[in-house]
Amino acid sequence: MEIKKVGVVGCGLMGSGIAQVCAQSGYEVVASEMNGELLNKGLASISSFLTRNVKKGRLSQKEKEATLARIKGTTDTGDFADCDLVIEAAVENMDLKKKIFAELDKICAEGAILASNTSCLSITDMATATARPEKVLGVHFFNPVSSMKLVEIVKTIVTSDETLEMAKEFGQSLGKTTIVAPDTPGFIVNRLLLPFMLAACRMLETGGATKEDIDTGVKLGLGHPMGPLTLADLIGLDTVLYIANAIFEELKDPLYAPPVILKKMVATGWLGRKAGKGFYEYK
Repeated sequence: MEIKKVGVVGCGLMGSGIAQVCAQSGYEVVASEMNGELLNKGLASISSFLTRNVKKGRLSQKEKEATLARIKGTTDTGDFADCDLVIEAAVENMDLKKKIFAELDKICAEGAILASNTSCLSITDMATATARPEKVLGVHFFNPVSSMKLVEIVKTIVTSDETLEMAKEFGQSLGKTTIVAPDTPGFIVNRLLLPFMLAACRMLETGGATKEDIDTGVKLGLGHPMGPLTLADLIGLDTVLYIANAIFEELKDPLYAPPVILKKMVATGWLGRKAGKGFYEYK
């Protein structure tokens, strides 16, 4: 089977980014949301991003129009019926994801691949909601989707080799580098990132260093493009907390136990860039 048409469930920050890069790579795309307001917001963000790229000379007006023409927005999951691959990019809630997978399993053709963009939840658990577990896997993009070059392909013990190879080829067709991760908590990247990021939070919490010195030390001493606290603000502190809790719940490893400062900041609504305030303030 050749992947020609891609479905994306969810048109928020990640879903809209996935839909955009797929359409720019020549795929026909169906992007869905729960209601028209959320759908229009997601489609508008894609159009806005492409417009900025046209103004910067990275994209022609013709290419922008062709990309948008390949994207069909919908609030009807029935529109995924003829998709060869459907990527779920809903909020990180297992019950919701299993509900989506069960619905997609009934709607999509027998040979269609069902994937999740989850950053930490069990792909195996999602696959159990379907009658095609061998065609279920994780296709984890990173934020921002358009510029981050990596896609984690998450293989369960049931995922077929054929499904895995098709997913790897799909990721590479988008201009991404793919790595294969087992279906374990946090996969590869977040399994490594979270202890590092949480250690930076604890260092700040205990007065071991200022946030500026922590981030500058990591940038200039380790060669990272940004410090761990700046990165946490970019990801969203609520998302960092959610991933930490999810991995800690599975592994019970204290390295993943969320620091008090992180929990209090999330409770206060200081979620990072998207809220205008996190470890730093944003205008």
